[in-house]
Amino acid sequence: MEFWNGHNLTFPNPRDECRLRVLDVTGVPDDPAGRAPDGMSVWSGTVALAKACVEVSKHQREFQKRGSKRHKGRSGSATAAPQPPGVDVHADLFVNGTSYGILRDALQSGAAGPLRLKCREFQAEKLSLAGIVSLLESLDPSCVRRVDLRFNNFGLPGLSVILPRLARFPELRSLKLQYSNVDVRRPTPESAIGIRCLAGQLGMLPSLRELNLGSSRLSGNLRQILCDLQSPLESLELAFCSLLPADLAFLSQSSHAAALKRLDLSGHDFSRGLLEPLRLLLEETSASLLHLDLMECRMADSHLAALLPTLLRCCRLRFLGLYGNSLSTAALKELLRQTLRLAELRLVVYPVPADEERGEEELPEIWRMLEECGRTDLVWTRNPYGHGALDYFSL
Repeated sequence: MEFWNGHNLTFPNPRDECRLRVLDVTGVPDDPAGRAPDGMSVWSGTVALAKACVEVSKHQREFQKRGSKRHKGRSGSATAAPQPPGVDVHADLFVNGTSYGILRDALQSGAAGPLRLKCREFQAEKLSLAGIVSLLESLDPSCVRRVDLRFNNFGLPGLSVILPRLARFPELRSLKLQYSNVDVRRPTPESAIGIRCLAGQLGMLPSLRELNLGSSRLSGNLRQILCDLQSPLESLELAFCSLLPADLAFLSQSSHAAALKRLDLSGHDFSRGLLEPLRLLLEETSASLLHLDLMECRMADSHLAALLPTLLRCCRLRFLGLYGNSLSTAALKELLRQTLRLAELRLVVYPVPADEERGEEELPEIWRMLEECGRTDLVWTRNPYGHGALDYFSL
């Protein structure tokens, strides 16, 4: 018996007791440059896998045709050649306009073929509405745990077409809709209808625990959007969403607060009226919160000082993102001294200090303080990328 070695695949004898039934190629790591191991991008990896499925299906059809002819020659009548057992290929699929065609062919032709794609995580970028709908309807519903649709410019009308297709995925726990061109800052009858539709469709996803609406303009509408969810969210990403104090107040009083493990509120101006609502929200999430992102929030030393006592109550915190805020060296040192008591904290992304003349190097004082306190397990860095920030499924 032989298996697929990346170039050739021969079919096992159906009578073999031991044969390959499942091939798991999920979890190929990605990095900021979009590269996977051995120089293969996540996009080209999906293309290679899809091409393999299409080619093997074609090879199987030719194999069956030759086998049918042989059987017909022996018996005088056409009979189907025995089909080799199929292999379920579990994979994370990444698709854009360039790779759409081959992935569609692989999904549609391989449902009953020798290599059956079982998608665990589906990411589509800059793809047409019709293309995404076609692929979603072609996915095996049993394995999908995440759908990530980014840079697709849907707006509320487009999401109302896509979201009903997600209800067929019973294991869907994570939905990412960043850069979908949703803007409901100025209420209109159409936007009110769209928000109610969005809320109802999100409510049809019983396993949903992570939601990313990054760069949507949701001002004052968060309660209406999340009102129909069947269970509390554990991860909520609302970066650059133009939130108002009422939105954070709603979160503080909702069932989501006590369940949140990951919270991203980057891109909001906490130098104004959002600081106190943020502090109240963090008090409610303090027992569960593991990951907090407050990058580019216009926070100065005084805002951090006001927030610090509440941050210290987040005893399980592992990640703190403060990149892009206007903080001084003294404020950062004080933050380090105070947060050393957070035993589970492992990564802090800090900004270039506002009072530092040169911003090319990490603060040497930070490293010395960490070494002196025996916290070499704690990483302080100015690089917001490439440090393996916590994914929801690793929380």
